[in-house]
Amino acid sequence: MLLALDIGNTNIVVGVFRDDQLLHSWRLSTLRQRTADEMGMWALQLFQHGQLTPADVDGVVLASVVPTLTRPTAEMSRRYFNREPLIVDGSVDTGMPVLYDAPAEVGADRIVNSVAAYERYGRAEARPLIVVDFGTATTFDAISAKGEYLGGVICPGVNISADALFQRAARLPRVDVRRPDVVIGRTTVGSMQSGLFYGYIGLVEGIVARMRGELGERTACVATGGLAEMIAPDTKAIDAVDRDLTLEGLRLIWSRNQGAAR
Repeated sequence: MLLALDIGNTNIVVGVFRDDQLLHSWRLSTLRQRTADEMGMWALQLFQHGQLTPADVDGVVLASVVPTLTRPTAEMSRRYFNREPLIVDGSVDTGMPVLYDAPAEVGADRIVNSVAAYERYGRAEARPLIVVDFGTATTFDAISAKGEYLGGVICPGVNISADALFQRAARLPRVDVRRPDVVIGRTTVGSMQSGLFYGYIGLVEGIVARMRGELGERTACVATGGLAEMIAPDTKAIDAVDRDLTLEGLRLIWSRNQGAAR
């Protein structure tokens, strides 16, 4: 079995694989001050809930964009699973050339997503891809038909936009981001929800269209992240939603670094 952890700014996504099958996955809030022991107790509770045995774990792989949690998570792997974790960073062979001007600047999660997307949606048809990850930030990543990471776009996430409205406009309330029934709001809350939701649809469609203009019309667009399933049904710009994309990318990278495909 493989334990895969994607440590993001808002959520930590945990997956357990047996060979290439995802047995369980969990999404939990990111708390930046967790210690290795707190992470260990948390992981053991998840394993108990999933009726899994920690001793059966053969490997641990993690990608982190939260530096304060990278070391405690690695220590948790050693202490509670007796495994040296594979930490996905610039020194790890991902199997994907990175053509960014400064490759070390690319977030590990973006490369991991790109690796999985190319294997699932790009390689067989030799077509370029756009991967949209709706996280704390919304990222758009471009992969060539040859499987090269080309670069992308970073935007404020929709929840960041909602928070900014609340914090910077004294008379506007805090609202949940959701799809309103109509575009033209009849209340302040309805108007804000419409602006946030349909404004973000417009942002996604505009950026994807411009990226397709540079990559070619055969380009497919894959979405992942916490809000992907809410946004995707209202736009034709997104061709597929894959909620487990990051976990699959971690599995692929771990397998490549063991010298054998799984």
